[in-house]
Amino acid sequence: MKGRSFLAGLAALAVAALGTAEARADKLQDILSKGTVRIGVPLDAPPFGAQDASRKPVGFDIELAEMVAKGLGVKLEMQQITGANRIPFLLTDKVDIVISVMGLSPERARQIMFTAPYANTFLAVYGAKSSSVSSAETLGSARIAAAKGTTQELAITEAAPKANVMRTEDDATAAAAYITGQADLLATNSIVAQALAKQNPNKEFERKFTIRRSPAHMGVQMDQHNLVRWLDGFIFFNSLNGELDRLHKKYLDMPMDPLPTL
Repeated sequence: MKGRSFLAGLAALAVAALGTAEARADKLQDILSKGTVRIGVPLDAPPFGAQDASRKPVGFDIELAEMVAKGLGVKLEMQQITGANRIPFLLTDKVDIVISVMGLSPERARQIMFTAPYANTFLAVYGAKSSSVSSAETLGSARIAAAKGTTQELAITEAAPKANVMRTEDDATAAAAYITGQADLLATNSIVAQALAKQNPNKEFERKFTIRRSPAHMGVQMDQHNLVRWLDGFIFFNSLNGELDRLHKKYLDMPMDPLPTL
């Protein structure tokens, strides 16, 4: 069975399975009926999302969004989002799906639904080799940059309530604060740190301590079971056919590791 017909079949099965369960709007059916899917993506978190020299969106999450639209057989409408507004954009129906290297947490899961993970990463704090920081307890007065509303910012705040956290509007601003010396440390995703280190060879990005493992998930509005089931099928199918492994090698410089399941 060809990939596109397989995914189209998944969409039809998902709608049939749960379409009559409740009278609420069915986002998957709406997407198929309108012929357009609105996907929120990052442009401040390379290699997951950035802009090239011609300001064209590029990255892991950008290409994954394009694959989702193709699998659904609809037009893609991409919208730029940040770590702080990913969930608000879903709650206010500005996007149908968020693909923005988003980690799952119990607090977030009370607001939105998460798919199975599509990329395996972790969150950590990075700094100069000379820094003596080795845990949240040893942050002391060191100023740590983190995009507000992100999993890393929330985790640092919880682990070290008195930490000197510089909360920025987005990941790009947090990275810039560390690179320019406005902050002593940077809390970010491991893959983002790897990309920043390549782009800034004169800046040290030594991992001082790991916050936690943080696989990337797609997000949708609460109770949109049909859409989640289709996206889970999409992730599973593209894990089997090697497309997710291709994205890992292309953007993350590594093969796809076995992913945890929900």
